[in-house]
Amino acid sequence: MGQFTHFNAAGQAHMVDVGDKSETRRIARAAGSIRMQPQTLALILQGDAKKGDVLGIARIAAIQGSKRTSELIPLCHPIALTKVGVEFEIAGPDTIHCTVTAETVGRTGVEMEALTATSVALLTIYDMCKAVDRGMTITDVRLLEKQGGKSGHWLAEK
Repeated sequence: MGQFTHFNAAGQAHMVDVGDKSETRRIARAAGSIRMQPQTLALILQGDAKKGDVLGIARIAAIQGSKRTSELIPLCHPIALTKVGVEFEIAGPDTIHCTVTAETVGRTGVEMEALTATSVALLTIYDMCKAVDRGMTITDVRLLEKQGGKSGHWLAEK
C-alpha cells in the first residue's frame, strides 16, 4: 500500500507538487444514486416539480460543481476542465443513478471533479424535491474509473 501524498515529511498538510509531471489527457468517471418514494420519481419524470426541470438543473449544478472543486476541497488543484458529461438513468421505480465523466489535459487527475460533480447533482435533486420527500437517500458515490497520468488506467471492481 502506498503513502498519503498530502502530508510532508513533518506530517503537515500540503498541496502536492505536480510541476514536474507530464501533461496528459486525464479522464475520471464517478457515479452515485438517490433513492426516493416512487411518487417523487414520478413527479420528477412528469416535470411537475415546483422548482422546474429537476434533472436539467441537476445536470447544470454538476457541471458547475466540477468547476468549483478546488474551492471546496482544500488541497485540490484548480484545473482547466475540457469536458464534463452528466448522465441520469432511472434505475427502478424509486432510484435515479447519476454518472459523471470529467476530462482535462493536465498534470493532475480529475477524480475529485467527477466525484464532486456527482455529489452536487444528487444533492441538487434532493434540494429540489425535499418539499415532497425529506427521506431521500444518497448512496454509493464512488469513483468508477480513471485514465491518464503516471499511474495509468484504473477501473473499480464490480
